[in-house]
Amino acid sequence: MRGYFAIGAEGISKPMNLGALMRTSHAFGASFVFSVGAAEKIRHVYRSDTSKTFEHVPYYQWDTKDDMALPRGCTLVGVELTDEAEELPEFRHPTAAAYILGRERGSLSSEMIEKCAYTVKIPTKFCVNVSVAGALVMYDRMISMGRFAERPVTPGRPVSARELNLIQGRKKT
Repeated sequence: MRGYFAIGAEGISKPMNLGALMRTSHAFGASFVFSVGAAEKIRHVYRSDTSKTFEHVPYYQWDTKDDMALPRGCTLVGVELTDEAEELPEFRHPTAAAYILGRERGSLSSEMIEKCAYTVKIPTKFCVNVSVAGALVMYDRMISMGRFAERPVTPGRPVSARELNLIQGRKKT
């Protein structure tokens, strides 16, 4: 898969949520993990990250949105359940992206949303846990960036060459 991604949270306050987000980002192959304005008590989150992500993936802690130092060409994408946000299943992920999630019991700040090039939402009835939201965004990115073939026409099995030709409108010669 081409490109890279990072994931982080603004104002996160629960060590276990950041630890779970870090572990999941490590599993999905994130290039780095970050937090912006994290609560003081999670500054030493390493005990809640059972995969020891910090030994394999850089973790950046920025105090404010203005302190953020994303790589050149990296697009900031906010993840927030708002009417204006694009639906995640319809969103084309940037090749180089940093996804930022809102805090527990809250949302991304309006200042952070303004900083984002895009804002996407997970099509749920209400907000889900920050680490669950991160996992859904990373999974959607992996699926939509072409790492896997199209889904089979028949449930439970891969697409055959014949079916692939029919799907693509080609005739077998």
